[in-house]
Amino acid sequence: MENQILELQYAMDTFYFLVMGALVMWMAAGFSMLEAGLVRSKNTAEILTKNIGLFAIACTMYMVYGYDLMYGGGAFLSGISGQGETYSNASDFYFQVVFVATAMSIVSGAVAERMKLFTFFAFAVIFTTIIYPLEGSWTWGGNDVFGLYNLGDFGFYDFAGSGIVHMAGAAAAIAGVLILGPRKGKYDKDGNSKPILGANLPLATLGTFILWLGWFGFNGGSVLAMASKESADAVAMVFVNTNAAAAGGVIAALVFAKLWFGKADLTMTLNGALAGLVAITAGPDTPSAFAAALIGAVGGVIVVLSIVWLDRKLKIDDPVGAISVHGVVGLWGLLAVPLTNADVSFSGQIVGALTIFVWVFIASMLVWLALKALIGIRVSDDEEESGVDISECGMEAYPEFVTK
Repeated sequence: MENQILELQYAMDTFYFLVMGALVMWMAAGFSMLEAGLVRSKNTAEILTKNIGLFAIACTMYMVYGYDLMYGGGAFLSGISGQGETYSNASDFYFQVVFVATAMSIVSGAVAERMKLFTFFAFAVIFTTIIYPLEGSWTWGGNDVFGLYNLGDFGFYDFAGSGIVHMAGAAAAIAGVLILGPRKGKYDKDGNSKPILGANLPLATLGTFILWLGWFGFNGGSVLAMASKESADAVAMVFVNTNAAAAGGVIAALVFAKLWFGKADLTMTLNGALAGLVAITAGPDTPSAFAAALIGAVGGVIVVLSIVWLDRKLKIDDPVGAISVHGVVGLWGLLAVPLTNADVSFSGQIVGALTIFVWVFIASMLVWLALKALIGIRVSDDEEESGVDISECGMEAYPEFVTK
C-alpha cells in the first residue's frame, strides 16, 4: 500500500511538472505576440522567425550540454532519462528547458528591428549552452562561483527566477543593445528621443495576457511538487500572489502614466503587468496576497520610470521595454524578498544580483563583440529602412499593407 501511494505521488508530481512546463512553453507565444505588436509592420515576420528559432535552439542546446552543465557537471549528451526521487528526470529537464527559452526571449525584443537574424541565432546558441547554464549552476545548481564562493553561503534566494532568468536575460540584452546602437531615426541630431510606434497593439495586448497565464506555470511549477496537502497549499498561494502582483503592476503603471503623461498609456500598462509578474517571481511563496499586490505595484511604477529614463537620459533604444521590465524590475524583485521572508537578507540578494549581472553582461558583451567582428551584427541602413522582413526572411507579414 505504501509503495502504491509513493508511486501515485511520483506520477502526480511528474504530471504537474509537465503541465506547468507546458504553461511556461506557452509564454513563447506570448513573447512572440507582444514583440510582434510592438515593432513596426515591416519587421514582424523577422521577429516571429526569431522567436520560434530561439525556442528551438534553446531546447536543443540545453539538451546537448546546458542542462548537465547547470545540474550535473558538464558532460555532453549525458542523458536526461531515469527516475528521480519524487518525479521523472525527464519532466525536470522539460520544465527547466522552457525557462532557458524564456531568458533568451527577453533578448529578442530589446535588439529588434536592426540586428541580423543569424547573428542573433549564433548568440542564442552560446547563451543557452554556456552563459545561462553556468549562472544557473551557481544559483539553483548550488555550485561555487568559479570556485571562489557559494551564493548559498550568503543566503541568496530566488524562488522562480527574477534574477536567475529575467535579470540574466536583460543583462545579455543590454550588452547587445550597447554594441548594436539605436534604430535609425530614434534620436534626432540634438539627442531627443522620437517615438517609434508599434504596428499592432491588440496583438501586444494578447501577448501580455498569454504571458500572464503562462506565469502561473513559471511560478507555480517552481514549488516542484503537488502531491501533498502542504505542496498543494503552497501552489495555490503562489498562484494567488502571482495574479495579485500582476494586477498591482497594471493599476500602478496605468495610474502613474496618467498622472505623468496625462493619458492612459497602453504600452506602459502592458509593461506594468509584466513588471508585476517579474517583481513577484523571486518570492511568490511568502507574501500575503495584499503584499504581493504592493510588490507588483512598485514594479509597475519602476518600469515606467525606467523605460523613460533609459530612453531619454541614457539613449538606450529598447523597442519593447525588455531591459526595464526584466532587468530593473528583476532587481527590485530580488530586493523585495527580504521584506516578506525573514530568512533572506538584503546583502545576500545584492551579492547574488551582482554575480548574475556581472557574469552575464561581461560574457554576453564578449560574445556580441566576437560576432560583430566575425559575421557582423547589424543590418545595412537600406535593409533597416525597407524592413528586415524582406532582407532577412524574404517575405512580409502584412503584404497587403505595402504600396508598390
